[in-house]
Amino acid sequence: MGFTAKNLPNIIWGGIIMGIDFILEPLQYSFIVRALIVCILVGIMCPFLGAFVINREMGFMGDALAHSVLPGMVVAYAIGFSPIIGAVPNAVIVALCIGYIVKKTRVSNDTSIGIIFSALFSIGLLTLALLGGTSVSVEDILLGQVLNTSTTDVFVTIALTIVLLVVMIILYKPMVFVGFDFEGATVAGIPSDKLDYLLLVLLSVVIVMSLQVVGVVLVIGMLITPAAAASMIAKRFPQIIILGIIFGVISAVVGLYISYYFNLPSGPSIALVSSTIFGLSLVKNWKSR
Repeated sequence: MGFTAKNLPNIIWGGIIMGIDFILEPLQYSFIVRALIVCILVGIMCPFLGAFVINREMGFMGDALAHSVLPGMVVAYAIGFSPIIGAVPNAVIVALCIGYIVKKTRVSNDTSIGIIFSALFSIGLLTLALLGGTSVSVEDILLGQVLNTSTTDVFVTIALTIVLLVVMIILYKPMVFVGFDFEGATVAGIPSDKLDYLLLVLLSVVIVMSLQVVGVVLVIGMLITPAAAASMIAKRFPQIIILGIIFGVISAVVGLYISYYFNLPSGPSIALVSSTIFGLSLVKNWKSR
């Protein structure tokens, strides 16, 4: 039957049904539903905090923290706990140590971060080698294992997201002030150093959340890339945050569906979608000049 104006409504309706089936088919599996919830939460929190990370030029810090939590993740895996449980305290301690070294010594930011990053990542790999007989998967740690997300992981991620959102909303104005003018905020009576430490702690928690989704290697793809893409288009900081969250959620959801339908690893799929959005934003930025 050829295309005519008479059968156009049937074609449109058929397309709508196919689209609905396309969206709903993966959701018949509980592990996909759990993965989708976690992906959306990470897609919200990573760009939210990523905007502050970009503003403070702490991108390398995020990458270093992602690698530095490897020992905690490996130990948690080995004893049968959720990797989040092992990685959160590991990440918080590392973040505070890096912040202290940067502020209290003459060692530069990049140097101190690189030293701790290298040392802890090495410890994690050695621990992994020593526990070679366990069910620990290097690929899961490096590339993410969101499809293996448990119900406990979902509730832990929801709880962490709520806490992070509350803290960020309450302290939004002073943190923005510190981000744009550290010295001016200090003169104005804002505890800039303490807020810097708090930002590092929040950053470490968000990174641990995203490790479940994209793994150690690709964490920057969710933390930095959506916010960087938003900064290419939006001009004001609140707009960068909102647009970055939109980009982050789109990256997470579309990447997860791509991994389902094409049988690809979810972490790299999500990171690639995020990078594609950045590329499109870059092109739009060039054309608008």
